[in-house]
Amino acid sequence: RENSSENILSSANRLLLHEGRLMLAESTRLLDVYLFLFDDFLLITKIKRNKKKYGGSDTSLIPVSPSLTPELQSFIKEGGFCTVLDQPIPLDRLVLKNVEPI
Repeated sequence: RENSSENILSSANRLLLHEGRLMLAESTRLLDVYLFLFDDFLLITKIKRNKKKYGGSDTSLIPVSPSLTPELQSFIKEGGFCTVLDQPIPLDRLVLKNVEPI
């Protein structure tokens, strides 16, 4: 929901533990996602690339937070963005399992 997503990252006590790209297997296709692992939940975002070119504007002038990984900074400067794929998954409800590669 748009109105509740504004405050999703606003907790001053929340820590970002890890972030990075992943391929998510969805029934018949692979989805390029970017994960944010916080100390209390996992946030899965869908990576989207802006297909429109910024007519003559210099994308290197787009302000990007220095706290982001270089990979994500570069992606944003190229016009990409992440949208929240689903509700955050609380860590106390998350189960991780090792699986064999396909």
